[in-house]
Amino acid sequence: MPDDRFDGARVLADLNALRAIGTYKTGVHKPTFSEPHKQSLDWLVRKLPEAGLSATIDGIGNVFGTSAKAGPKLLAGSHLESQNYAGWLDGPLGVVYALEAARVLNADPTLKGAVEVASWCDEEGHFGSFLGSRSYVGQVTEAEIDAARDRTNGRTMRDALAEMGLSGRARIAVEPGRHVGYLEAHIEQGDTLESGKLAIGVVTSIVGIWQYRINFIGEQNHAGTTRMAVRKDAGLALAKFCVAIDQRFPSACGTRTVWTTGRITLDPGAPSIIPGGAEMLFQIRDDNPAVIARLEELLRTMAAEASAKGPCTVTVEKIRTGAPAMMNPGIQDAIEAASKALAGGRSLRMPSGAGHDAQMLATVMPSGMLFVPSIGGISHHWTENTDDADIVTGARVFVDACRRILAG
Repeated sequence: MPDDRFDGARVLADLNALRAIGTYKTGVHKPTFSEPHKQSLDWLVRKLPEAGLSATIDGIGNVFGTSAKAGPKLLAGSHLESQNYAGWLDGPLGVVYALEAARVLNADPTLKGAVEVASWCDEEGHFGSFLGSRSYVGQVTEAEIDAARDRTNGRTMRDALAEMGLSGRARIAVEPGRHVGYLEAHIEQGDTLESGKLAIGVVTSIVGIWQYRINFIGEQNHAGTTRMAVRKDAGLALAKFCVAIDQRFPSACGTRTVWTTGRITLDPGAPSIIPGGAEMLFQIRDDNPAVIARLEELLRTMAAEASAKGPCTVTVEKIRTGAPAMMNPGIQDAIEAASKALAGGRSLRMPSGAGHDAQMLATVMPSGMLFVPSIGGISHHWTENTDDADIVTGARVFVDACRRILAG
C-alpha cells in the first residue's frame, strides 16, 4: 500500500535545495570540506529533526541522524560532496531518500523501529578512499588522517577539519547490533536501466577495484640523431603494451570485467627526447576475485614476455586492492518486492560497476543498494541527470523497501 505520508514533491524540493548550494552550470562543484560542502552538511543537520532524529557531525565529517524510537533500526544514506564540477544527484539522492524514509516511517505509530540517516564524508575521494564510511567501520587510523591531502590543492585533512570546526571531535564508530542493516540509493551511473525502460536496479554486488602501476625502462636519447633500429623508446613500449592488453584480456576476463589505462606519463616528456621511462596507471574492476587473479597473472606474464623480448624492461606493481562486496539477499528481496508493489515490477538485479559506501558498510552489517536510471548513462559530469518521475518512483520504492526491512 502506498504511504500517504510520502511526499514526492518534498523529495524533489530537498534535492533542488542541495543543488542550489555550490551550483555549477546544471550540476554542482562541491568538493569535500569546501564551503558548499559545509553548507550542505549544515542543511542536513537542520532537516534531520523533521524525521524525529538527533543530528551529530563527527570528527571526520560524517553526519548522523539517530532515533530514540523503540524497535529495530535501519541505517540509510549516502554522501553530500561531489566530484569537481560534476553532477547534482551523485550522493545527495541517497541522503534525501534516507531522510524521506525517516520522515515517513519514524512518525508511523504502527511500525516498530526507525530509519536512521548517515551522510558519509569523502566518498568521492578528495582526501582518500571512502574515508567517512571506512572510519565508521574501523578501517581509518589517525596516521592515515595525518597523511591525507586534498588531491586538487594539497591542503592537509587536519587543516580542513580545523576549518570545518571539527578538530578534536570524536569519530563515531559502528555500534554492533544497533542496526538490522544498511540501505543506500544511488543513480545508476550507466545506461542499463534507461535502455531497458526500467525503473529500479536491485544491486547484487559492488565491484572490487584493483589498480596497478606499470613501469617501462628504456634509454633516454636524442630524438634526431638516434637511429630507429637501436632505440629503446619506453613510450613506444608502453603504447604497444596497452594494445596488447586489449588484445589478450578478452579471452581471460569475465562478462562484466572492465579495464582502463587512466594516466600515462613519459619521462622526461619532451618532443626532442626519446623517453627513457614511461608509466601507466591501470585499473581492473570485477566482482569476482578469481577473475581478477587470472587477469593479474596474465598482466605479469605479459610484462615478463615484453621484458624478455626487449628493448625495454616492464614491471608491474599493485598499488590498490579493493575486495568486492556482495549485497544481502534479504534486502535485495525487499527492494524487489517494493518495486513490484509500486513500480510495476520494472526492476533488474544487477551488479554495480562503481564503488559506493555500501561496500564498506557490508563489512559490518547486511547491506543493500537501489539504483534509479541515469539519463544517457552520464555521471561525474555536470550534465548528469535523472527524470523527476524516476526520482519520485525511486524514492517511493526506497521508503517501502525500508518499511519491509524494518518489518523483518
